[in-house]
Amino acid sequence: MHPVDLIRKKRDGEELSAEEIQFLAQGAAQGSIPEEQLAAWLMAAFLRGLSLAEVDALTTAMRFSGEVFDSSTLGKFAVDKHSTGGVGDKTSLLVAPIAAAAGLAVPMISGRALGHTGGTLDKLESIPGYRTQLSLKEMESVLTKVGASIVGQTQDLVPADRVLYALRDRTSTVESPYLICASIMSKKLAAGLNGLVLDVKTGSGAFLRRKEDALFLAALMVETGERAGTHTAALLTNMDQPLGRMAGNWIEVWESLELLQGKRDPLSEDLRELSLALAGWMLFLGGVTRTAEEGRQSAEEILTSGEALKVFTQMVAAHGGDTTPLGQPAQFHKPGVSKELCAERSGYLAHIDCTAAGWAVQRLGAGRERAGEPVDPFAGIEWYVKLGSPIKAGQPLCTMFSGQASRFSEPEALLRKALVIADKPVEEGPLIQGIITAENRKEFLKTTNPS
Repeated sequence: MHPVDLIRKKRDGEELSAEEIQFLAQGAAQGSIPEEQLAAWLMAAFLRGLSLAEVDALTTAMRFSGEVFDSSTLGKFAVDKHSTGGVGDKTSLLVAPIAAAAGLAVPMISGRALGHTGGTLDKLESIPGYRTQLSLKEMESVLTKVGASIVGQTQDLVPADRVLYALRDRTSTVESPYLICASIMSKKLAAGLNGLVLDVKTGSGAFLRRKEDALFLAALMVETGERAGTHTAALLTNMDQPLGRMAGNWIEVWESLELLQGKRDPLSEDLRELSLALAGWMLFLGGVTRTAEEGRQSAEEILTSGEALKVFTQMVAAHGGDTTPLGQPAQFHKPGVSKELCAERSGYLAHIDCTAAGWAVQRLGAGRERAGEPVDPFAGIEWYVKLGSPIKAGQPLCTMFSGQASRFSEPEALLRKALVIADKPVEEGPLIQGIITAENRKEFLKTTNPS
């Protein structure tokens, strides 16, 4: 086979065979296909789309492009949760310890900042000493001791996706539902999951802003998971504004710790509610409860009891992290400089371009321009308002944190345009906008297919 032939074939809208897709995935994993040819194929796939058979073949090829984890050795139901990206989305830091405290195993393979969204690994690495790069044997050891382990891809775990993931970020091919599905599901299935709960974002801060596109992606991932024998469900959730009150790296850990410690802030209620809903589905799929609603109730009991905090602290220690800052997260926050952004007029917060807000967070130093660049653990934004909030002229809307004052100019300009204050309040959409399961997935695959 020759890569140029497969590029041309997909460019012309033809369907690739499983063998041809396997060839591409192996070429990415082994470095035998040049990046420019992989990038060209990604763009062709982005523009032409992939069939269900192609998505299944790509997911399978990437899943088995390296080593895979055997969760059967744990003696527990292995379940995970994944979000398609968002601003201020730190639910993984809450649902993983909740599910582990309920007796489930949570082998969570996470990613880094991608585009305007943050990365769970960057957040955890803001904890001094926390190791995200564990071997599968080390991850198994942590899971046996603690029940939850949040790690990144190793060189040998889903190597094809590691290469293609970085290329998508650099070639403007991130938003394809087919490529998103294959990337997410290959990593998740390589972790040997018995169950998977997906948080699929829609709205101004999502990769797929249109609800129809997000519904299709959710159904596509549920279909892919079920084909692989993994019980899968997806929640369609609102990303028209940052989730919670913090967006960055350490400050998102800080907000999560406060919730784990039983503290509640009105600006963090959406984060708390979504985390409990996702954890509830994890407990339901894992057989801990009879329904997802019962799962949510159990998740709240675990959160308020302090058991989830205990698991999170043990997980950090098992990963080599310093647990000292966990007790006083506000005191550990030491940004180089900070600056308030104040309202220029009175009214109500009527709209947030959440993608622009995400870019503001990244440009403050919380994200990266190129793969491998370091991030500032203390950069980010603390929000003081939500959609619908009454605003007075001169009122602080948020505080920006960075390592250098020279970084404030672009984020401030982005936020000035992103935050729209109007004379009248607007009605905010529901946090959870739909649920896709094995039972109804076919309906959404038929009615929302973008091709």
